[in-house]
Amino acid sequence: MVTPRAAQPTVKFIDDYCESYRDLFAEVRSFEAFKHLHVGLISEVKRKSLPAIAKVVGLPNSQSLQQFICESPWSSQTFCQRRLMLILKVIAGRKVTLIIDETGDRKKGTSTDYVKRQYIGNLGKVDNGIVAVSAYGLLDDITFPLAFEVYKPKERLKPTDRYQTKPEIAAAMIREFRYRP
Repeated sequence: MVTPRAAQPTVKFIDDYCESYRDLFAEVRSFEAFKHLHVGLISEVKRKSLPAIAKVVGLPNSQSLQQFICESPWSSQTFCQRRLMLILKVIAGRKVTLIIDETGDRKKGTSTDYVKRQYIGNLGKVDNGIVAVSAYGLLDDITFPLAFEVYKPKERLKPTDRYQTKPEIAAAMIREFRYRP
């Protein structure tokens, strides 16, 4: 049996951080794309688009990053659960302030799920976009993301979706974090 090749190194602290998620990626190429995205996200590139990230990490084009996001067989839900578990392990026993917020992004068209004309807070107006309710932790003047859930407008629900208002989503997040160890 052939031993799979090791992932190419990036920046040591990114490699160390990403190693906690290594088992979530069946293919080394997916894991490398995961690491490249992290390098790109902390880089000084103003616009964090896939082509810009590919350029800053030295890839010939953004195809491998695009494939990682759209087609690679990894579970974003499993990743988020692992990330949350690691955060909770680090902050265990410490008092954390829970911050609930909503974040909106303008979107053209309606091909993206759950896009509609709605209030987009960072724009300060109603526009076509997508909104998510987010939970952040605040500890020792450091803010860190805990969870998010996309708001699903009634008009854009899929058959398997359940409608919840933004306050209902926020309340569920508060209940979830209130009873965690």
